[in-house]
Amino acid sequence: MPLEILKYPHPVLARKAAPVPAVTPEIRELAAGMAEAMYANQGVGLAAPQVGASIRMVVIDLSGPDKREALMTLVNPVITAASGEQEDEEGCLSVRNYRTVVRRAANVTVTALDLDGQPMTIEADELLAVCLQHEIDHLDGVLFIDRISRLKRAMYDKRVKRWTTETTDQTNS
Repeated sequence: MPLEILKYPHPVLARKAAPVPAVTPEIRELAAGMAEAMYANQGVGLAAPQVGASIRMVVIDLSGPDKREALMTLVNPVITAASGEQEDEEGCLSVRNYRTVVRRAANVTVTALDLDGQPMTIEADELLAVCLQHEIDHLDGVLFIDRISRLKRAMYDKRVKRWTTETTDQTNS
């Protein structure tokens, strides 16, 4: 069974994640579980805090759950350079039923460790740049809805409150 993906407004999603001190078998096992959860939920990226592990690790596979050809695991990723600007529609496995346009850097350079503990550098643009920024934001307790207008955010929060009330009412019935 895949790991459960936490949903907004879970408090872990708003916390800054801790660095991974060493790539251990447990970290590799968590990364594998994260990839399975990402694929099972039709995602292309997932950050450790989204499965309740407040550590700095992300998995990304732009080939998608059907192909599973390009899985990347980044431990302690850091955006070291960013340039340009692009707007693209985003969604999130932790933010249910909501997609909107978000402005991000068009090009990023990211350094990280791989699952062997070896340093890596990724130069990214287009969708990979967006995905890296989105997932690394999670490690800093930032959701894509934190990057939208206050009005759009207020409208979304109102929907979440309604869903939460409906779920609570159904549970108590």
